Amino acid sequence: MSATDAAVSGAGGHNSTAAGAGLYVRRGLAGMVFFPEVQMVELLVAVFIFVAIHSLRQRRSQGLPSWPVVGMLPSLLLGLRGDMYEWITGVLKARGGTFTFHGPWFTNLHCVVTADPRNLEHLLKTKFGSFPKGPYFRDTVRDLLGDGIFGADDEVWRRQRKAASLEFHSAEFRALTASSLVELVHRRLLPVLADAEAAGAAVDLQDVLLRLTFDNVCMIAFGVDPGCLRPGLPEIPFAKAFEDATEATLLRFVTPTAVWRAMRALGVGHERVLQRALASVDKFAYDVIRKRKEEVAAEQDDDAAAAGRRSDLLTVFTKMRDADTGAAYSDKFLRDICVNFILAGRDTSSVALAWFFWLLRQNPAVEATILDEIDGIVAARRSSPAANGAGEDGDELVFHPDEVKRMEYLHAALTEALRLYPSVPVDHKEVVEDEVFPDGTVLKKGTKVIYAMYTMGRMESIWGEDCREYRPERWLREGRFMSESAYKFTAFNGGPRLCLGKDFAYYQMKFAAASILRRYRVDVVDGHPVSPKMALTMYMKHGLQVKLTKRDCKSKL
Repeated sequence: MSATDAAVSGAGGHNSTAAGAGLYVRRGLAGMVFFPEVQMVELLVAVFIFVAIHSLRQRRSQGLPSWPVVGMLPSLLLGLRGDMYEWITGVLKARGGTFTFHGPWFTNLHCVVTADPRNLEHLLKTKFGSFPKGPYFRDTVRDLLGDGIFGADDEVWRRQRKAASLEFHSAEFRALTASSLVELVHRRLLPVLADAEAAGAAVDLQDVLLRLTFDNVCMIAFGVDPGCLRPGLPEIPFAKAFEDATEATLLRFVTPTAVWRAMRALGVGHERVLQRALASVDKFAYDVIRKRKEEVAAEQDDDAAAAGRRSDLLTVFTKMRDADTGAAYSDKFLRDICVNFILAGRDTSSVALAWFFWLLRQNPAVEATILDEIDGIVAARRSSPAANGAGEDGDELVFHPDEVKRMEYLHAALTEALRLYPSVPVDHKEVVEDEVFPDGTVLKKGTKVIYAMYTMGRMESIWGEDCREYRPERWLREGRFMSESAYKFTAFNGGPRLCLGKDFAYYQMKFAAASILRRYRVDVVDGHPVSPKMALTMYMKHGLQVKLTKRDCKSKL
């Protein structure tokens, strides 16, 4: 081999070695790029599996899986797609009556939810001072309710509560409520129903009852009649504005505080609706307050006017003086008081009556028993030596207060409807110092507490295995109505905040229900969907479309 050939051969061998080395390096570099990607995917999968297992394990201790950043929000959103109240009921039953909800870290949706009567007695009575409505609730509802009794705490609440309590138990107030109810039921409600029956038309009974209670509570709070319940069922600007303001305020509870405050500042979305609605509510309220102050001033110089004084809440508080300053209450404070009582009294009775009539259609035996009770009371009146028969026949019969009081089975049937469908399905408190519930749940200062009245009516541990059945007899002992603990049946709250209007609400419901049932059979329209609406009050989402059939009032007597 020549030197030249050797050189060439050597060069070729060198080049071959270099090429092999280059291929190895390229493959190595590719591996260095590829393997980290595989490792990153594996790492992410491993982290996801760890988080999933950890979150699902939390389900055992907290009732729901709690995910990083978003907390239990995914489960809540699934609940919102169906019946939210039943979803809450399912979680509470699985957790023995209490669970802690963790919302996204960037929101205020963190709270303890309970349906345990022991816990309710603790927060509503035993440690009442430790569980106020709290700053979160007050700030959320302040634009609508101001410093009124519904959201007030401490001395502001006590002062209003004392003054309102005295008025609610006065003879003048009782006379006002009884006379206004007779006027509304017999001159408005029954004629509206008669028109619907004569035309064979369906009517939204929930809407009709809401109009009845709105007119009635406005008479009691403001001493004015908005006239919602009239033939044709006209739209009343104040009533519409009040409803819009209430619904827009509710949306704040499911919106992060920073978001709805930004929306308020920009005047967009439901905050824009709220601002417009509040402008109408305030205009109505301040016009009434101005006129009432003029009337009160005129009464001071007129003994005859003073003798026939009004008994509505606005008049009572207009004449009062602030205990600290001795000055008359401001127009803003008077507005807050009246708006709060309208909110408390407008929806509760009407919504309860709507569910009551729906339940009756599914339980005809209960309706028959109520009718027998009513007929017995009417027969007793007519056989009484004091009866003169004047104006007491057929459709003209007006129930007397003592007769309404004797309707024990009707009282039980309405209470049973409230047990299953409480007008206020959930309520809110906030703990001001570290506490421990009787069931062992630890509460840190500032914790929001939600107590679920809807769920309580469906707890076997509270009401027995038949808890979902509509059975008025569970409230009767030897034919007499017997109440339960306010911490077991919480439709009217309990402790120091027990509803001031409880007796009036029952009287209003019994009077209206008996007056309707004696005259009409109420049938729900076939196929009409009935489900609760997510709101401060348990409205029927689609109303209650019914058709009426006239009864022969004399046939059973």
